[in-house]
Amino acid sequence: MGLLKYHETPVQEIHDPLLDSFGLRLLVKREDLNHPFVSGNKWWKLKYNLTEAKKLGKKKILTFGGAYSNHIYATAAAAKETGFESVGIIRGEETQPLNSTLAFAKEQGMHLHYVSRETYRNKTDEKFIDDLRTIFGDFYVIPECGTNALAVKGCEELGNKILSEIDFDVVCLPVGTGGTMAGLINGLGGKKEVLGFSVLKGGEFLEKEVARFLTVEGKQSPCWAIKTDYHFGGYGKKTLGLENFIMAQRASHHLALDEVYTGKMFFGIYDLISQSNIKRGSTVLGIHTGGLRDNSTQ
Repeated sequence: MGLLKYHETPVQEIHDPLLDSFGLRLLVKREDLNHPFVSGNKWWKLKYNLTEAKKLGKKKILTFGGAYSNHIYATAAAAKETGFESVGIIRGEETQPLNSTLAFAKEQGMHLHYVSRETYRNKTDEKFIDDLRTIFGDFYVIPECGTNALAVKGCEELGNKILSEIDFDVVCLPVGTGGTMAGLINGLGGKKEVLGFSVLKGGEFLEKEVARFLTVEGKQSPCWAIKTDYHFGGYGKKTLGLENFIMAQRASHHLALDEVYTGKMFFGIYDLISQSNIKRGSTVLGIHTGGLRDNSTQ
């Protein structure tokens, strides 16, 4: 399936009295298990970018992220596996000792280059990119969080895959940039409803971000929406209620969720169900987009 190794992933059914009382089925596509380090939607977002970098004859990947970025973590591992050098432009000052994310990236061979938060805001400016080429030589750029047209293409392939393999009515996923959601909408081509759960406070802008990546097939789909009530204070924020929900899912269903993305999405699914906002008799498919670093516990 490309330069990166891919492990076929299971579909887990969640059995819960709440679901039974509302006449619903809840399935989980365990994409968190598709790769030990490049897991979930990161695998799909990187797939065609890595292929393009190889096609162009590039030897080095450069990308951007914060000190705890899942994207930095995944890109460092993906570059090592596929034979690329890698550079991570990290927002903020270096802090020693390195946290687990940056320590892992460095172990994978990624060169970490720290810039001020002010400078980091220029990450899409051509002059800034040219200045980085002066420092690091030629490279292939993957944007922050990995979202671009090639990332959407990969996630479209995921949409095709679940459509052909799984019987469901509504698919749900957490949304941070909109790229994964746009790809799924394109891949499903209006045949299924798609619900995104914003992990950002003030995530209303995400609808425009999703729309700008839609292909003809995606534009034909009126069946998608982004829920903005489940961010729990904003990106990376959490509450005791969210933590308790995540612990309960692990204990009851052996389903490990993270606090930034998948925990918020599954909390939202349960809340919509409890309010009768999902049609009775539906089969809901939640996409586990990864975000966890220890797959041995999942």
